[in-house]
Amino acid sequence: MADVRLTTSSYLVLGIIDKLGEASAYDVKVEAAATVAPFWSVPHAQVYAQCERLLAAGLLAQVRQESGRNRRVLALTEQGRTALRAWLGDPEFVPVEARERGILKLWFGGRPQVLAPAQLEAHRGTLRSYAELAEEVGELLTPGQREALEFGIRYEQMMLDFWTWVRSREDLRAPAAGDS
Repeated sequence: MADVRLTTSSYLVLGIIDKLGEASAYDVKVEAAATVAPFWSVPHAQVYAQCERLLAAGLLAQVRQESGRNRRVLALTEQGRTALRAWLGDPEFVPVEARERGILKLWFGGRPQVLAPAQLEAHRGTLRSYAELAEEVGELLTPGQREALEFGIRYEQMMLDFWTWVRSREDLRAPAAGDS
């Protein structure tokens, strides 16, 4: 196995291929968009690059499907399975990087009375979609998937609480620089 530094995106690819049994890079991209994208997005180009890196490192093996279009699919090697299991068992804490644009805009003087209504509407919609998903397929999810969905529900509720608080403070704010 070539010495390769594995990133969270590497483990995302390994985890999805492990879940699917075998998959093309396109399959990984589609599965990531349908499952983990709400809490861990990965650019499409990065999925393809990760598949190539993991293949070169010996963590994935290439398999040609005999039926259909004879497309190339990937499967975990024993080394890939071992690396994924080690990562899953590692309790290391890595701080969250929220990357919320609305918060960044607030930091630089964005107007709460402009930002809060749009943020509240967007977070309400996301919370509603997570709640519907939990109701529709909740019993089909693994415990870990259900917990991840619960994280999304709680995160969206926290964001609703935050933006409601921001909106309630509007009368306490001085006008932003450049406002009359």
